This record gives sequence, C-alpha cells and structure tokens, in this order.
Amino acid sequence: MSGQQRRDAVLARIAQSDGPLSASRLAQSLGVSRQVIVGDIALLRAAGIDIAATPRGYMLRHETAGLIQKLVCTHSEKDMADELYAIVDNGCTVLNVTVEHPIYGTITGELKLASRYDVDWFLLRVRESSAMPLSALTEGAHTHAILCPDENAFLRVEHILKNKGYLLES
Repeated sequence: MSGQQRRDAVLARIAQSDGPLSASRLAQSLGVSRQVIVGDIALLRAAGIDIAATPRGYMLRHETAGLIQKLVCTHSEKDMADELYAIVDNGCTVLNVTVEHPIYGTITGELKLASRYDVDWFLLRVRESSAMPLSALTEGAHTHAILCPDENAFLRVEHILKNKGYLLES
C-alpha cells in the first residue's frame, strides 16, 4: 500500500466512524506504527482536510447545529470535573479549552465532551498522564467554546458556573 493509499484509508476510516478514532487503533488496523498515522494526519491536514484531534482520537469536523458560545472560567484543577459536568449535564458540548500563554500566545485543545462518559474518560486521561491541563499554565484561567442546543441551555450553564464561582468576571 502506498502512502497516498494509506492516507486515503485513514481518511475513509475517520469519515465512516461514529466517534473519534485513536492513532493506535488506526495504526493497528493498517499495520503501521502510531507515528506513521500521526504523520499521515499532518499531511491530510496540510492538504486542507479539517481533522480534529480530541482526547479520544481523530475525527472530521462537521458543521454543527446550535449556538456556540464562549465562557471565560477560572478554578483549580480539583474543580475541573464539577465545571465540565455542569456544562454537559445541561445539554451542551464542551468543544475546546483555550488559554493565553505569555510566551506562546493562544493555545487551544480540542475536547468535544458531550456527556458524563466523555468527561469521565477525559479526566481519567488527565489522571493517568503526566501532563497538566492547559489551565495549569495560566493559574486556572481558561476559555471554553461550548455548543448549546439553544440560548436557554447556555443561560442555565452560565448561571450555574457563575453561582459556583467559576466564571471570570471582567
């Protein structure tokens, strides 16, 4: 299989998947190393294919119906679960987390957390890795882009996070 055929196969598998696919899973199915898949993803992105890297794997970005809003938050790492549960329990999806780093500028991590299952999986990855959450770089300050089914869902989330003291007030 040529490199282009493999990249076509990677893209087809991601496009046909109901959820994110990890580089390890793609590598195993194609009989190559994880590093080869990471390189293939980089080449596909360079070719203009909009592939998101989430904590659970790669997926194509799709236009989504709903309202996308931003929340500027601050809290300790121990409150991360509480914050994320408050968002997904009210029908919204945490699309990403962004921090403003003093040296590197804007750093964004794709999350795509839509349920407690997704949040639990993400938190397990945080606990099992030696990496710190992005918000640790900014003493807890971060922004979330969230997808909400409607304005009322966003207002519920905003109200809950404000009452918990997680919203950063200007």
